Amino acid sequence: MGNKPAKKNQKKWLKIAVEVILISAWTFASVVASQFVIGYIMLWTVGADTFSKPLPLAIYYVLANALAISLVVFVPAALLVKRKAKKPRRITEVVSRTELGLKGWPTWTDIGLSPVGCIVSLMLAAGLVALFSQFSWFDPEQAQETGFSLYASGFDRVISFIALVVVAPIAEEIIFRGWMYGKLREKLSGNLPEWGGIVLSTLIVSVIFGLAHFQWNVGLNVFCLSIVLCGLREITGTIYAGILTHMLRNGLALCLMYFMGVH
Repeated sequence: MGNKPAKKNQKKWLKIAVEVILISAWTFASVVASQFVIGYIMLWTVGADTFSKPLPLAIYYVLANALAISLVVFVPAALLVKRKAKKPRRITEVVSRTELGLKGWPTWTDIGLSPVGCIVSLMLAAGLVALFSQFSWFDPEQAQETGFSLYASGFDRVISFIALVVVAPIAEEIIFRGWMYGKLREKLSGNLPEWGGIVLSTLIVSVIFGLAHFQWNVGLNVFCLSIVLCGLREITGTIYAGILTHMLRNGLALCLMYFMGVH
């Protein structure tokens, strides 16, 4: 009789662990699969030479991110609706704007916190990169592969800006700090002290976000960014401050790449 509560507790934590792994794996696999699927489709349809030009590349960013959001957010919602078909529900009743951190609209607080978040994330990343630079396998100078040419000019720069500074931050925040963080936070904070759920959810989301960038130095950089972005969601209750911070970070990186040749 005395072992029953312990076994029940073990089963509960095993179920939570499986759910956390599934959420993490589903997010990572969906983002990566979307990039490959849209990338290969565009290579087959327009060819490698055309695909490397700014406009097709921007279209790729839009389509890949749209597919990733559809897979990550709406496929699980659709399956949940189907599973509970006896009581018809719309997808919007299963996944809401509030759950994704999109409740209401951006506030002055969100706008004011975004430069603070940008500075904090840069400082955190600088410290961590300096630490990891002590290891021979870590190359802090490795260029990030965005696909856009360092020598782009004129209208091509506008296209690059839209893809990297507008589309990517919005999509990534909805996926990672919106859906994924919200799901993990809900699962973990209900079974751990609230601060424990926040910390563990933040770490898991940030690790997956870093891995999805497939470069050590970039992954470490965006890991630090994600730590701050998760914190901003906790502070504000939405992902708007995170989106604006992410846009500032990407915009700064794009300006350094185009105007100062830093890459």
